[in-house]
Amino acid sequence: MKDRNKVLVLFCGGTIVMEEKADGSLAVPDKQDSAIELLRNVEPRLSTIADYDIEFIANIDSTNLTPADWDRMLVRIKEKYQDYEGFVITHGTDTMAYTAAALSVAIKNLGKPVVLTGSQIPASKIETDARLNLVNAFRVATLDISGVFIVFDQRIILGCKATKASESSLDAFQTVNGEDAGEISIEIKIKPWVKKRIPHPHQIEISPGFEHDIFVYTITPGCDPADLEFLLNNEKIKGIIIRAYGTGNIPYGFEDFFKRARQKKLPVVVTSQCLHGKTLMPLYDVGRKALELGAIEGHEQSLEILCAKLMWGLRHCPDRIEEFFQEEIY
Repeated sequence: MKDRNKVLVLFCGGTIVMEEKADGSLAVPDKQDSAIELLRNVEPRLSTIADYDIEFIANIDSTNLTPADWDRMLVRIKEKYQDYEGFVITHGTDTMAYTAAALSVAIKNLGKPVVLTGSQIPASKIETDARLNLVNAFRVATLDISGVFIVFDQRIILGCKATKASESSLDAFQTVNGEDAGEISIEIKIKPWVKKRIPHPHQIEISPGFEHDIFVYTITPGCDPADLEFLLNNEKIKGIIIRAYGTGNIPYGFEDFFKRARQKKLPVVVTSQCLHGKTLMPLYDVGRKALELGAIEGHEQSLEILCAKLMWGLRHCPDRIEEFFQEEIY
């Protein structure tokens, strides 16, 4: 007889366990035990899907989450990897896509599902989406698939392609430049390209460590290139991402900035402000000039995965950052 599935829940707080304060604002409970008990009570029958344990990572609004929290998640997954069939991470929605991207970058040879979920409405409210999301996250964590995923509403989204697209819709997340990994309706439907579990015992490679001093800059009409040149004088900043127009177009006048950044060996990644689409910087002269001066193309990658790649790459492969940005993460 096959042993029952076992799932490890990594608890990170978030709206799912938040309570309404006297002034009407939402906040996580002050006590760790109370917060975890709230999560257990979201659906007492979760153990009919899989036996599970809960381990504490943080009890915070995900707005306050930092790369140090990513490292704690990674270390715990590494330590417990052989003991569980899957992992569920309960997490606030604001930075969930960043966490999914960071885990996707830092874990190699992943052969099980790691599923992030949360809610838009606290579990304490009758209209909450917490129960459905948590139940479905458990279901996905026991499937014959592997990878980092976000499970939210009816969507199963690959962690390296996810973005939060709505602050209020229960269908809060979208896949950037691709299709969802699956759909949850009466049945769970997984796309055929999603990787299967590795059925035999295996080792994963986990590499914590992220350079948090990066800067994201959005191009706007009339913006002053001197602002970015001034930024280069800040020795703390180790990398910059520019959200450019369209296919990666940057106005004339930024040439000196790119020259100085190249002299300082400070990577500058260019992505598009468009949610869907990719950079094609050689297409227009305004993009080609930046590319010739050392800009790194973001291609069709989301802002979240570009941030995670830059932060991780600066720590682990600083001499091959440009090459690393061309590698596909899944």
